Amino acid sequence: MSTLQVIYQDLNLVAVNKPHGLLVHRSLIAADAEMFAVQLLRDQLGRKVFPVHRLDRKTAGVLLFALNEAVNSTMQKLFMEGAVKKKYHAILRGFTEDSGEIDYALKKEDGTVQEAFTAYTTLKRVEVPFKIGKHATSRYSLIELKPLTGRMHQLRKHMAHIFHPIIGDRPYGCNKQNRYFKKELQMTTMLLHAAELEFVHPLSQEPVLIHADYQLEFEKMLEMLGFFVKGER
Repeated sequence: MSTLQVIYQDLNLVAVNKPHGLLVHRSLIAADAEMFAVQLLRDQLGRKVFPVHRLDRKTAGVLLFALNEAVNSTMQKLFMEGAVKKKYHAILRGFTEDSGEIDYALKKEDGTVQEAFTAYTTLKRVEVPFKIGKHATSRYSLIELKPLTGRMHQLRKHMAHIFHPIIGDRPYGCNKQNRYFKKELQMTTMLLHAAELEFVHPLSQEPVLIHADYQLEFEKMLEMLGFFVKGER
């Protein structure tokens, strides 16, 4: 991987469609990683870049950077204040309700409890002949998630909390499902995609909507599970 797909750029901001498996920046908990989005984009643009928010390593989609410290500080404040609207897509185990709201506080590693709120809408459901455990078939839902807060692993924890974990999620997901997808379908990522960011530009005050198409791994699973026929969308 030598270049990242740039999906938005102006004089102060740039966004890329981050692939699954790419760390945003160097981390002690992922010492095996040799490439990082910050490093790749810096080399690609030939200038310093500042990630204004985070995506998990296995999550793909919209990743936004500032091109100077002042805008970085302003955008981080907008994220913290909930002024940036975020939209994710995920493939979950089981059939979810048509829509729902999850108001469930999450605990940080230091024991601090933080309020966390996620709204979701089910886009499509499928039942496929995957025998996993005692059932002859398996059910999956493609959903749209809108987190109103930005807690660490919020979507992953919230989906596990309502017993519809994200496929490929470790450690919050379903081990039986994850093993099946890895062994039988050769899928090693997590089926969570950051689809959109929407905010008011801090300098121009114009509305900005940034959209990222699915990465190939997510697209492949949508087709393999029968959510979409190839070429349908």
